[in-house]
Amino acid sequence: MDKNVQFKGLWAVILGGSSGFGYAAVEKLTNHGMNVALLYRETSVTEQPLLKKLATLAKATQVNILPYNINALDAAGRDAFITKIKYLVDKHSVKLLLHSIARGNLKPLVAEGGAELSTEDIQLTSYAMANSLLDWTRLLIKENFFAADSRIIGLTSEGAHKYWDSYAAIAIAKSSLESLAKYMAVEFSPAGLKTNIIQAGVTDTPALKMIPGSKKLIETSIARNPMGRLTTPKDVANVIYLLCTDEAFWINGSLIHVDGGEHCK
Repeated sequence: MDKNVQFKGLWAVILGGSSGFGYAAVEKLTNHGMNVALLYRETSVTEQPLLKKLATLAKATQVNILPYNINALDAAGRDAFITKIKYLVDKHSVKLLLHSIARGNLKPLVAEGGAELSTEDIQLTSYAMANSLLDWTRLLIKENFFAADSRIIGLTSEGAHKYWDSYAAIAIAKSSLESLAKYMAVEFSPAGLKTNIIQAGVTDTPALKMIPGSKKLIETSIARNPMGRLTTPKDVANVIYLLCTDEAFWINGSLIHVDGGEHCK
């Protein structure tokens, strides 16, 4: 099959698509003919080079790329998105909803001077990196955007299962996301949705650089990875693509390690 027509007429909605895993997925999917609507939060300065890259990519792949600098985490932002795509995206054409939002609090549980993690920090992080996926799924179902056979994919990390410095709020959110995905896999399956979570290996992304001790985390991960290198956004985007294929129809409710075997050591 010509890769440029593999997903012709289908769409991906990518939450957090301006960098890292989200942007890598944009590149991979458009190269296989899938149209993309992506949401992100960028300043006017950082948005301009992104828009240029997206325009170049759209021209090269001959697909539609709709970029929206919108807050994906509140009802007003979701409503604005639906209003904008209502006449641009066909009903029953969304093949993929990818949750790649990296927005959370990086604080320790115990600290002096009020710098410790608060309950509100945990709540905000959990909504951004976990529960918001449920609201987006319900919205796209309500608006009849999902195709008959669609995929929902979230992203987790090893930090949800072992200690990383100042990562508690995100670890809680990622653990919640993994549990949520299991229930979504069961309860949304009658609507044709398959929900899975990818656990990527440590990847040198802007989000990773925000984590205290990230340099040490990188060094340790390279040393323990059987492949001798870090995971890349492209590695993860390749699996996102695979999960969108017809052959992945029977994969539902799974946590898939995309790390070259890093989790084995």
